[in-house]
Amino acid sequence: MVFITEELVRKRSEHNEGIIGTLEELSLHQEDIEKIEHINNWCKKIQILYLQANQISKIENLNKLKALQYLNLAINNVEKIENLERCESLEKLDLTLNFIGDLESVKNLKANLHLKDLYLTGNPCCDYKGYRNYVIAQLPQLQCLDVAQITQSERIMAQQNIADVEKDIKKCQENYRIFREQQKERLRNNNSDRLTDAEFWQTVAENSPETRLDIAKRQKKGNKTCEVDTNKHSKRTIRLFNKEGKPLNVNQAKLQFTFTDEDPNIFHLDVAVYKYLDTNLIDVDLQPIYVKITIKGKVFQMVFPEEVHVEKSTALRSQTTGHLVLKLPKFNYKAPITAKQPNQASAKKPEETNVKKTEFLDVHQSEDMDFSKIVENYRKPKTKLDDNPEVPMLEYA
Repeated sequence: MVFITEELVRKRSEHNEGIIGTLEELSLHQEDIEKIEHINNWCKKIQILYLQANQISKIENLNKLKALQYLNLAINNVEKIENLERCESLEKLDLTLNFIGDLESVKNLKANLHLKDLYLTGNPCCDYKGYRNYVIAQLPQLQCLDVAQITQSERIMAQQNIADVEKDIKKCQENYRIFREQQKERLRNNNSDRLTDAEFWQTVAENSPETRLDIAKRQKKGNKTCEVDTNKHSKRTIRLFNKEGKPLNVNQAKLQFTFTDEDPNIFHLDVAVYKYLDTNLIDVDLQPIYVKITIKGKVFQMVFPEEVHVEKSTALRSQTTGHLVLKLPKFNYKAPITAKQPNQASAKKPEETNVKKTEFLDVHQSEDMDFSKIVENYRKPKTKLDDNPEVPMLEYA
């Protein structure tokens, strides 16, 4: 049996930041709930309440929901309409596919003056002779019944024929009451609890609240068994290597991690290990192409894009976060080729590059070119032209 708990209500009120006191809309459908409880006190401002596809057999504990406008109880086990008189704002009520045989119980909705839409499709009472006319006559505030608008002529005819229709309804109701008693007796005698799941699913079952409840319980039991089998199967089928023997990426421990290869020389792997986990419970198996980290029996395995140098790698834990940090130097890393630097011997010094070399002419020493005697030679007496016999005499005109 599933109960309405505070945890469940808060989970379904995420759109309201988990605050249930101011909740205006709540959906608790398909939870196998068998009893309505607590909503009456926790969610007094609720306006829309979805309880369809559960195992609810009685409408109860809703009398404090003064703001409730829409109540959905479709696909449940309700057999009687009751306990909604104080839901003063109720405008729409959905009771599709229940087991309502007591059609006279619709009189309990007369106090709901704002009720406009009522859905009873799929209930045994819908097969009663005069069903629609009876409901229209008993609830004059209705505007729509089973998705069909109520016309003014229908309303007048229902009021005129209410006496005859009421007799037919009581007769049909009595027949259904007898049928239900016989049905309950048959179900008690058959005692489906003694049947195995295989036998139960092969047996033709009667349409009843008891059968629907039994089906829900068996389905829930089967789902739990499947979950257990799935967990066992998953533990057996965890594979670390493929058929060819190549390692696979595995995160059985479901740990958060970051892997960076921005540095051309080294890989960095940061595994978010639980902060207060004892280091003795962590085992690191580093191989050239992958690393396998075992944490409390659960495996985290990662394959590298290229080989790493195992002997130069390190694995340390952060003292602040507890993370496991691996530094993995690349094995085949090659430094980029750079331009060859000139030798010091052949390199020119900066100050010598712009200096022009001065060349000097070789001058051989000779007496004629002895400038030190230039003054002495100048002072030698010159030969007089008159003393030279070869020079003719000057003649005067």
